[in-house]
Amino acid sequence: MSIPSEFQGVTAVTKANVYFDGRVVSHTLLFPDGSKKTLGLIYPGTYHFGTDKAERMEIVAGSCTVKLDGSNATQSYAAGTIFDVPAKSGFDISVESGIAEYICSFIG
Repeated sequence: MSIPSEFQGVTAVTKANVYFDGRVVSHTLLFPDGSKKTLGLIYPGTYHFGTDKAERMEIVAGSCTVKLDGSNATQSYAAGTIFDVPAKSGFDISVESGIAEYICSFIG
């Protein structure tokens, strides 16, 4: 599966989702089928996110390290890679340097 470079026929929500004092910022895209994705940037640091629905994170640019809730293992992800987070869970995400760009799909 390749990571998309653009989405057509969507509605973009202009108000940004701003987390951690602006260190993580995303915008919501609404699709005609009712699905939702966010496009975002993660600046250097370590952040914890909780999930309500299951999520698929696609790394568009940069890199990050992720530790899923309930696991002691960390996994590194570079541009072009994907990881899934279960519903009603969460994850720690760390960016060492630069900016990680992502697409988050709500899959559950």
